[in-house]
Amino acid sequence: MDCRRQPLYPSPAVRVTSSDDIACALSASWLSTRWGVDTVRINAMRRAGELLAVRPSGATDWLYPAWQFAVDGGVKPEVRRVLDLSRRRGLDGDALNALLQRRSGMTSRSRLLDDLLAGRVDHVESALARG
Repeated sequence: MDCRRQPLYPSPAVRVTSSDDIACALSASWLSTRWGVDTVRINAMRRAGELLAVRPSGATDWLYPAWQFAVDGGVKPEVRRVLDLSRRRGLDGDALNALLQRRSGMTSRSRLLDDLLAGRVDHVESALARG
């Protein structure tokens, strides 16, 4: 994924090279500036399961995958649905991220994340329900 192709995040998106395969992510400070809220609020949203964040191996800062945000900067409705279900199931961000990186099916090359981004939210929710 080319971070520059996402209109909301042309330059501040950073490449994340981790086994989690998160292509583009944003820092809490960047989101804070964009949304006009304190980073404390961003981190509280992460801890509450309202935003997905990953911390690559060896990093100290949380990074927020850009794919979860709509063009207006808010969390996409389909992502919010998955985050809500994940929170109800007791999954933290790392567990949800790991689940989203799984293959979508036995013969599919796509991941559950690809299904989510393609709008196949029911399929992702079903996979979440199965664990």
